[in-house]
Amino acid sequence: MTASAFSLSALHPSGGFKVTSGEPVIGGLHGATRHYFCAHCMSWLFTRPEGMDEFVNIRATMMDNAQSYSPFIETYTDEKLPWATTPAVHSFSKFPAPEQFPALLSEFANRSA
Repeated sequence: MTASAFSLSALHPSGGFKVTSGEPVIGGLHGATRHYFCAHCMSWLFTRPEGMDEFVNIRATMMDNAQSYSPFIETYTDEKLPWATTPAVHSFSKFPAPEQFPALLSEFANRSA
């Protein structure tokens, strides 16, 4: 969906997220995980992952000062290109199990403090 070897996004609590302008639309993939795009230019904006209603995955390029973001977790590494590497602290072949999120969030918060 990015035409790139990477898809950088940041997981945020849903309660702290709102669309302030425009009306995003669902892109070409229709399913339980909803990928939202700008209706005008079709840029990928954010994702609401299946089974994780308390979180929204925001494209890091939508953030002010996006260059300050560094990957903490990389996912779907079983599908990555062999030469694609990141400085992520944790790697998962798909997504982390739901029970892993509290520890991962805590570790991330401690690193960011």
